[in-house]
Amino acid sequence: MVKIAVDAMGGDYAPSEMVAGAVDAVNANPGIQVFLVGKEEVVNSQLSKHTYEKGRIQVVHASEVIATEEPPVNAIRKKKDSSIVVGMNLVKKGEADAFVSAGSSGAILVGGQVLVGRIKGVERPPLAPLIPTEKGVSLLIDCGANVDARPSHLVQFARIGSIYMEHVMKVKNPRVAIVNIGAEEEKGNALVKETFPLLKGCKDINFTGSIEAREIPHGGADVIVCEAFVGNVILKLYEGVGATLISKVKSGMMTSLRSKIGALLVKPALKETLKSFDASRYGGAPLLGLNGLVVKTHGNSKANEVKNSIIQCVAFKEQGINEKIKESLAAANQKEQEE
Repeated sequence: MVKIAVDAMGGDYAPSEMVAGAVDAVNANPGIQVFLVGKEEVVNSQLSKHTYEKGRIQVVHASEVIATEEPPVNAIRKKKDSSIVVGMNLVKKGEADAFVSAGSSGAILVGGQVLVGRIKGVERPPLAPLIPTEKGVSLLIDCGANVDARPSHLVQFARIGSIYMEHVMKVKNPRVAIVNIGAEEEKGNALVKETFPLLKGCKDINFTGSIEAREIPHGGADVIVCEAFVGNVILKLYEGVGATLISKVKSGMMTSLRSKIGALLVKPALKETLKSFDASRYGGAPLLGLNGLVVKTHGNSKANEVKNSIIQCVAFKEQGINEKIKESLAAANQKEQEE
């Protein structure tokens, strides 16, 4: 049984959507047990609206909530009984295998490193969401945790991302590329120019070179490496353009009687196509490289994304991703020492 703590109080639609997502997850997967962390009376009130196997969802009381606008470090330090701190402490103590939250990004990033702690040898844990592409999905690493990264950090991101894609997403020998403004090796800013030869020299990853932003939606790489400033811009633009295109297509189909008739004919195929580009199908963004799993979902997550975020934790646990990361970093360090 994989035990997952869920922040019932974090997110724009908490607690209703967080609770609904947790219920959907346990009903969909018999191998999951959920700890809903939050104000007990409020959470129980939401749970009473659902049908589920009672023994598989447990409410863990937390009297405080960390708001999005609060300074993350102070919030983690002062609000010891917040749903984020209580939930992460469950992971730290080994009582839960993972923690899922749609709450304050800053508090989750700080709490992950301070409370759950980094795997020995991990310099900076990256935030890594799966993004839909023409060929399936790619892992964007980092998208929000490390704005000022160093070349050694990006090399670790590439290794960690490769392990995740190979063992969780079952992509054999995943293609790794670094985000750049051109395909040529000599292009890029100082960080990219310094990182490129380091990645090129890594024998344990399938480095394919640079990738331009326009190639990302086409599935030009399985693991897309960048520092968090670039990654966050890519992610937000991706989401914004996707939502805009869907809106424009829908409004265009309603402009005339002919277009409305055409819309009825293509609706099933179009719905299936658009579904494949729905990022919520793939869950949240794991903060990789910690001693336990922490997953950040969108602040506006509804039940379906919460459910998928919980379910993605199962593969992470079953595949022993943390153990594989430890082995990979240990092997890389040993090789560096020998050289």
